[in-house]
Amino acid sequence: MFRGFRSKPDFRAVRAPARARWPVLLDPRRDGPAMTTLAVIQHTESEYLGLIEDHFEGRNIRFRYFRPFAHGGTLPMMPGGFDGLILLGGGPYGVVSGSILPSLGPELRLTREFLAEGRPVLGIGLGAVILAAAAGGGAEEAPLRIAVDMVEPEPGTWLAEIGRFPLVSYLRDAPFLPEEARVLARSGDGTVLAFETGPEAAVRAVGFLGHPGAKRGMAEDLAMEFAETPEGLLEGLTALGAAQGEIAEVLGPLVTGLVARLRWM
Repeated sequence: MFRGFRSKPDFRAVRAPARARWPVLLDPRRDGPAMTTLAVIQHTESEYLGLIEDHFEGRNIRFRYFRPFAHGGTLPMMPGGFDGLILLGGGPYGVVSGSILPSLGPELRLTREFLAEGRPVLGIGLGAVILAAAAGGGAEEAPLRIAVDMVEPEPGTWLAEIGRFPLVSYLRDAPFLPEEARVLARSGDGTVLAFETGPEAAVRAVGFLGHPGAKRGMAEDLAMEFAETPEGLLEGLTALGAAQGEIAEVLGPLVTGLVARLRWM
């Protein structure tokens, strides 16, 4: 089991790639109505917020991508200036097995700083594994996999109000949840697919062991970006394509509940 480590990150300016439709960020200290601004950490060229982008933009939630894997790319210097942190998936990268995520140490440190300041964190895929480790849990070995699981929300949780929905996973390793964590949802075989941490009245973080707003093209691009691909790739891509409509349909109420839970509006 892995419980994280600390290292000193290299902090320089980050420039987002031109291919994505990402909003220009203004100084959050400016005059005018308060707006939520999120730091989003990418780990690969291929994976980004996907369908979630439009839902954030529609709610006037701004987001800035950081790409520590890119030349000259790095992480936020500190939580200040951001209302929350999103850790995206990492394709074949792992926390305790396979090719270890190069920016793992600095990201654990940054995530702990956000949590310590009470700034909410959302982990997606590998990001949820990083979140679990930073929150006091850890990580366990699990093979690289691609799947479309039907989420079964736990009774009495905020996800139960949404009902069953598909969740796309393309990741390696699995979280060892911290003691204070609450399971939000499982797969049909009992595997944890979503969790949250923090006091019930002030949730600090939510983790999804998959991408709620995934697009088939993202998974296809991951398969081309890295030499290592999961077993059953073609079957997984086919299942993702078949579930795309349902993913888009449920994303509205899912993002509404998530934003309310993490107090981003």
